[in-house]
Amino acid sequence: MTTVEKVKDYYTNNLNCSDDLKTNACCTAACFPENIKKLIKNINEHVKNTYYGCGLVIPDLLEGCNVLDLGCGTGFDVYIVSQLIGETGRVTGVDMTEKQLEIAEKWKEWHRDKFNYKESNVEFKLGYIDNLEPLNIDDNSQDIVISNCVINLCQNKKGVLEQVYRVLKYGGELYFSDVYSNKRIPTELQSDKVLLGECLSGALYWNDFLNLSKSIGFTDVRLVKHNKITVNNKEIEDKLEGFEFYSATYRLFKLNLENDCENYGQKVIYRGSIENNNEYWDLDGHHRFYKDKEKSVCGNTWSMLHDTRFKKHFDFIGDFNKHYGIYDGCGKDNPFKINNQNNCC
Repeated sequence: MTTVEKVKDYYTNNLNCSDDLKTNACCTAACFPENIKKLIKNINEHVKNTYYGCGLVIPDLLEGCNVLDLGCGTGFDVYIVSQLIGETGRVTGVDMTEKQLEIAEKWKEWHRDKFNYKESNVEFKLGYIDNLEPLNIDDNSQDIVISNCVINLCQNKKGVLEQVYRVLKYGGELYFSDVYSNKRIPTELQSDKVLLGECLSGALYWNDFLNLSKSIGFTDVRLVKHNKITVNNKEIEDKLEGFEFYSATYRLFKLNLENDCENYGQKVIYRGSIENNNEYWDLDGHHRFYKDKEKSVCGNTWSMLHDTRFKKHFDFIGDFNKHYGIYDGCGKDNPFKINNQNNCC
């Protein structure tokens, strides 16, 4: 069986509900915020019981957006997004497993009525996330692409990221959760159907993911949050001895960014106007902006705020006219000051 066939078989014949999972890799460890919990209450139980996600893939400011969910399954995240984008927005879910989409489609009208919409703002498409062209998803058509613990299941991960970059509008973002490993998974483990279906053996080594993303155009990869996966299955743990796995949420912007955090003396002030974020707002795990407080930022962070849907929620001080060198704290320094005698190569 090919990788695709193994994944289809596992999600068709082995999993009927979330309780059928053999590990906790495809389970969201983070607590849902209160505003999302309210939206989840509006989702049909049949959809909730077949949710296989490893993180929260719902970014802020979705109203009126076009959102694409890669590997949408039975539509759990789609139906959360449907409530946030409103009737002027559009959310499209793509999945390759007919059984999953049958459940998603079955409850589409139920959710339209539950959300009190005149027409559904949801569409589901059967297809492959590394080949979106046959699904008529146009270039530069999506404000946001989300995915929840699915890209690891796809053998052609480069193809997935290339497709995401193609369909995103300039200033749009890929906001997704997935599973990563502390080192590269050997071929013999990659072919194990259970390990693959449990979102483990298809996990990318974290540094390979970063380099792959940058090669496609997502120059500055931002880690939002992460959790260590404990597996909680002795038989599978023995197979994976020596490997560590993490669920991580990343945001990747389609912007003209620099390779490093360059200092232009720029500052921003958060207005406190993003819903449910009155006191502060987090861009990622290292950038928190407090209301009415001036904060220095690198050129890339400036662009992520100024050239995206977040612009109206910030005041901006400065420009790109004067360069002050590498930004302090970006992890790099003048290489001529480093003592290289103890380097490994």
